[in-house]
Amino acid sequence: MSCSCNPGCRVEAVLSVDERGQMVLPKDVREKAGIRTGDKLALISWERDGSICCLALMKADNLSGMVKDVLGPLMDFQDRG
Repeated sequence: MSCSCNPGCRVEAVLSVDERGQMVLPKDVREKAGIRTGDKLALISWERDGSICCLALMKADNLSGMVKDVLGPLMDFQDRG
C-alpha cells in the first residue's frame, strides 16, 4: 500500500508491540532492506506539538552522508503538515 505523501513511500507492514516493548520486522521486509542479525538500526523520530508523530528506521551504517537524501522528502512533508 502506498501513502499519499510520496510515491516512493510505502506501508510495508503493520507491527504489534508485545508486553516487553518488542516488535518483529517481517522476514520479507528484512530481506528487502538487507537487514541481518547483528545489524544496528538508527531510530529517527519527528515531533509535532510535543508528541512524536513519525518514526523511521535506517541501517546505522548508512547514516553518514545519506540522511539528507533519504530523510529529506519526509522532513519536507512534515514541514508542510
